[in-house]
This record gives sequence, structure tokens and C-alpha cells, in this order.
Amino acid sequence: MASAYKIHLTVNDTGIVPNKPQTDEAAFKISELLQENHDKHHAYWGRIGFHNHIVHHLLTLYGVGAPASIIEQRYKENAPDMRPVMDKDDIPIENLYNLETFNKCLGIEKYYHSFLLFFQKEMEEKGWEKVLQEYVFAGDERADDLMGRLYDGFLHPLIHLGFGIEFNQPVIMCEGLAQAATHWNWTGKFLQSAEEAAKSNPNPTSKSMVELHDEIYADKKLSTAADWNDDNKVRDGILVRAPGEMMRIARQWIVTPENLEQKTAEMINSVIYFTAAAQRPPKQIRFDFYFMHCLNASIFFPTLNKLSWLSTANKVRLLQWKGHLDLAMYASRRSPPLLLEEIATYVPAKLERGDAEWPGIFRRLEEFKDDGHAIKLGRAVRNGELVAGKYGDVEWERIKGFMWEKIGNMVIDSVEDEGVTWVRSAGFDEAWVDYKDRPRQTSI
Repeated sequence: MASAYKIHLTVNDTGIVPNKPQTDEAAFKISELLQENHDKHHAYWGRIGFHNHIVHHLLTLYGVGAPASIIEQRYKENAPDMRPVMDKDDIPIENLYNLETFNKCLGIEKYYHSFLLFFQKEMEEKGWEKVLQEYVFAGDERADDLMGRLYDGFLHPLIHLGFGIEFNQPVIMCEGLAQAATHWNWTGKFLQSAEEAAKSNPNPTSKSMVELHDEIYADKKLSTAADWNDDNKVRDGILVRAPGEMMRIARQWIVTPENLEQKTAEMINSVIYFTAAAQRPPKQIRFDFYFMHCLNASIFFPTLNKLSWLSTANKVRLLQWKGHLDLAMYASRRSPPLLLEEIATYVPAKLERGDAEWPGIFRRLEEFKDDGHAIKLGRAVRNGELVAGKYGDVEWERIKGFMWEKIGNMVIDSVEDEGVTWVRSAGFDEAWVDYKDRPRQTSI
């Protein structure tokens, strides 16, 4: 049985995107390898900001039905690059029960292991639900601070925690909380300010994300606020050169208990839209590395919405913060034009033997050697089809029908293509200089 110290997956712990059933052999192998990763490897493979993706990669493979042999092969390819876990704690975990000490250690990477052991101890004694309620969702200053840190680092702590919740693994939840505790809190400060701005909006009727994308694109001060040389294009670009303009946009996207389910679908559809449509013809099809993290994080919100112990108010808050960060992320890459025709007219590279249908797409993604970003992207797109594809013809629905599977093909075709795998900051001319022009396509 899974606990705060032991990883244990069964054939029923396969997540929310069905593809192929799992086997006892694969369940045993992934449990063994994720436990080894937990025991031997640090959460960061370099300094903070460079994350160990083994958990994300293996669970995604397992979730789409990859066999034990593939799961083990991908682990062996990535494990040698990982940083060893600390062999000692920088602070006794008992000291973290003191709120002043807890706060002083936040945002400092060397305390990751101490925070990890602290949350494991708490979770073993109280259960994971009560720990998340107390440390993330209590609504007090400490919880709000930690919740904000979940969204930092291009959403990596939230993604890690989300995998733990989706696959019922408390150990992985503890890793996600410890990651959050050692990330920065500037993201949370922005999100809390955006939340307050949305509450003060005299017009409580929310605009759609796609309407706000258009407003960002049309606002030249906001859409050009980030500079290519900014170390962090949200923090050092958008929030320095156009903070008022960004807040004006954010305050117009409002989630309520009544529209929570539909706004979840809207967020998922819109993030897939701006990630897939941010292309630069005639350059090769590529996905923006930073937008991709917004998309990969979107997969967990239907699971969060189903948690019976989590209040509706907190579900609303989680989603609204995600939407506000997505809007800031779109602006931060110089707001690339969103070319829906690039999706609608896309011709998959492999149309034979079912390679262009979802089972074939996932098989090809299983075979692709990387750190897991590609298959996470493919699974998140398929989740979008399952969650957001049921709404029919609504104003915010940009991705619909055949487009879902076409985007799945764009994902696998782009990473199988020659050259650099991801484009970084798709709205900048500088980001595309290393990519070749592609042959002209014909619509199918």
C-alpha cells in the first residue's frame, strides 16, 4: 500500500487518460524505479530551476499503458544525469514546526531534503488530505504563501504534486510540497494581486481566455513588454514594464462556483490553442517550451475538481490562479499570433498503420527518447479532447473535432523531426533562427 514513505502503484493507478490497460509487471517495475529515484536522486538535477522529471516521465508512460521494458529503459537513460540525494539534513525537521524557522527556510534550495522529511512525517501522522488542507488550502498566510510557490518554476511544483494526487502516491505529493517550499514566491504575489483585482472588478461577468488573448495581442505595450535578454520574462519583463496592463487583463477572467466546470474546460482548451497555434510559418512545426508547461499542468485540474474534501472555494481559487498565470505566460513570450489554420490544415507525417491515431501517437511517444516532456504534452492534449471536447459550439472553443488528433500528430511529428526539439519564446524572432523552413503542405 502506498504511504508517505513507500511508492506502490497498482494496475488501477493509471490516471485519467485511458489508452491501454496496465500489467502487474509494469506496476511492480514503476513502483521499484520511482522508489529508487526517491531514495537516490535529488528533486533538482542541477541548481534550483532544473528539475528531475523522472517521476513525471515514468508516470505518464505508465498512464498510457507503456510496458515495463519501456518504463525501465527510459529510467536508465535519464537516471545517470540526476544529482544524488543529500546525505544529511541542513536543518533538523523538528525545527520546521516553528513557524518563524519554517518561513526563514522557504525559498532556499538547500533545505529541500529537510522539507521533504518534514512533510513525510506530517503526512504519515495526519494523512495527505489533512496535510494539504493545513499547508496549502487553510487560507492563512503560511498556506497562501506555499500555494503561490506551487505555481513558481513554470508550474513544476504544481505538476509534481498533481502527479502524486492523480496516481495516489503520498511520497510524490511530499516531493511536490518540498519543491514548492524551496521555490520563490514572486509568482504567488502576482497571483494574489490578480485575485484581488478580479474581486474588485465591477463587472463580475468573465471574458473568455481567447478574448483576452486577443486583447493582449492588441495591447502593444503589454505584448512587447518582455525583452529577449530578460532572465525571467514574466517577472523581469511583464511585471516591470507593463504591470498595470497585465492586471487589467487578469481581472477580467473570473471563476465562480457556478462556472467552475466550464471554466476548467475553457482553460484547457485555450492553453492547448495558444500552445499549438503559436507557429511561425514557414518554419518547422515546433511547440514553445514555456507554453508547454502551462499545457502539461492543465491535466490535473479535473482531478482536483473531483476531490470531495477540497472546498469549492479552493477549487475556484486554484483554477483562477492557473488562468491568470496562463495569460501572463502568453504575454511574456511576446504574444505570438495564434494561427488556427496551422492546426486545421496540418498534414500528419505518418498516415500509415494507425501511426496518426491516438494509440499510434502514444506508441511513438513511448519510443521517443527525452526527459518526458513530449509524452506529457501528448497526454495533456488527449485529456483536453476528453474534457473540453464535449461542449460543442461555444464561443471559447477554438480546438474542436479533428483538431485534437492533429495536434497530437504535431507533437510527435515535431519531436521526431530533425533539429532542436522545442522553440523557446515563440513570439520572438530570435527564437526561430535555428529552425529550417518546412515543405509546403496540402490540407487533408
